[in-house]
Amino acid sequence: MKLVISAIGRQKAGPETDLVARYQDRAQKAGRNLGLNGPDIQEFTESRARNTAERKEQEAEQTLAALPTGTFIVALDEHGKNMSSEDFAKLIDRERNQGTPAMAFCLGGPDGHGQKLLGAANAKLALGAMTWPHQIARILLSEQIYRAMTILSGHPYHRS
Repeated sequence: MKLVISAIGRQKAGPETDLVARYQDRAQKAGRNLGLNGPDIQEFTESRARNTAERKEQEAEQTLAALPTGTFIVALDEHGKNMSSEDFAKLIDRERNQGTPAMAFCLGGPDGHGQKLLGAANAKLALGAMTWPHQIARILLSEQIYRAMTILSGHPYHRS
């Protein structure tokens, strides 16, 4: 199953980008034996529309248009479910075992997700009650994807 982090906004070079790349590389290596590929990162330019609703809808449309048919969509959303690392790993494992071709973790723009994307989402995930900048949200998400792979493979990285 292909894993994708789909984000509105382009991340500039720097230590945050380096850390995401480190977890991405670790996950790609750990996922091979699990039938998991990625996570790849898709970046989209923020909409320049004048009002919030239109910006969110334009960003939702471009995100959805880039996802292959059959993708399990996880919208990162402040109203989403808080999950333990083990439950996050179980979600990935369940979808992989059901033959889902791809799972996309979608980070919205500064205004959040448009209704089209939220309506298409199979799950909504919160990274806690606090609001995180995009750079940190990408790091947290990349690390949790890697952690999920170590949980699924029985690697000692995660300690319960």
